[in-house]
Amino acid sequence: MVVTRSAGSLSVLAALALWLSLATTPARADLFVGCISSCNGVLEYNGTTGAFVTTFVGAGSGGLNGPLGLVFGPNGNLFVSSVSTQQVLEYNGTTGAFVTTFVGAGSGGLNTPLGLVFGPNGNLFVSSGNTNQVLEYNGTTGAFVTTFVGAGSGGLGTPDGLVFGPNGNLFVSSNMTSQVLEYNGTTGAFVTAFVGAGSGGLIGPEGLVFGPNGNLFVSSATTSQVLEYNGTSGAFVTAFVGAGSGGLGGPDGLAFGPNGNLFVSSIFTNQVLEYNGTTGAFVTAFVGAGSGGLIGPSPLAFRPATVPEPGSGALVGLGGLLLFVIVTWRSVRRATPRGL
Repeated sequence: MVVTRSAGSLSVLAALALWLSLATTPARADLFVGCISSCNGVLEYNGTTGAFVTTFVGAGSGGLNGPLGLVFGPNGNLFVSSVSTQQVLEYNGTTGAFVTTFVGAGSGGLNTPLGLVFGPNGNLFVSSGNTNQVLEYNGTTGAFVTTFVGAGSGGLGTPDGLVFGPNGNLFVSSNMTSQVLEYNGTTGAFVTAFVGAGSGGLIGPEGLVFGPNGNLFVSSATTSQVLEYNGTSGAFVTAFVGAGSGGLGGPDGLAFGPNGNLFVSSIFTNQVLEYNGTTGAFVTAFVGAGSGGLIGPSPLAFRPATVPEPGSGALVGLGGLLLFVIVTWRSVRRATPRGL
């Protein structure tokens, strides 16, 4: 017995397969850089080559003034701290269009918002530089929740970089005291000075990131280095990126890229530099000096390369397509003589 299917049924199934393949194509993990000088926006670069793609958030969009922190949220949108206006602004994660003032001016006492991070509970945590606090906001509405880390808790002075560690606790760079402080990830209670004052030569810590090896990497802005610390004990390991390596001047934002390498914003040279993620050896000026108008690069973020979930409109479309497939298939079966 030879089984045959009509061309119509095959074309419908092919269309369904094509739709599913498009719906599950991962987004390219491009690099986004906050530009704190005259460009006053967020620039996008190809995550593989470093080539300039576009001005993702235009100068002053939505009232932006001084983008010193940025993070992609659970909803896929980009959140940016606006230092001079004491706000956190939200932008469409695909187009860069302004969405809303997510955290209103001075909400909860916010003054000089710097680092941003979404916590395990889905809420947004913001370092309030001038009040020496970390404030928590509802991750969906932006409403003020609580002062997560109280003013000066554990000796906190000018908090900047924020990161939740593998143990679930919050780690905060204390710029004025040259430390990294650890706080309970649920209550905000002070735990310990994870990186002691000046450990390994640390002066003026800003960016923080946990690496693939589980260790903590810290940008030491004053010494133009990136220092590595044991991710469990906080003990100094090594100067991962040596002073001035590759022309590094005033390192701030840190991010491990999809290729496993470390990317560092070099404020004084208007570049983003790439270093081997295992050895710290200089690889290349990933974003060349001034590329796309880059002046004063500060925060960095790679767009998460996750599989996008179809929205409600796409699901409706899929439902309609599936219904069409079923109806067509049944009609084909009814029109096909039995036994074929």
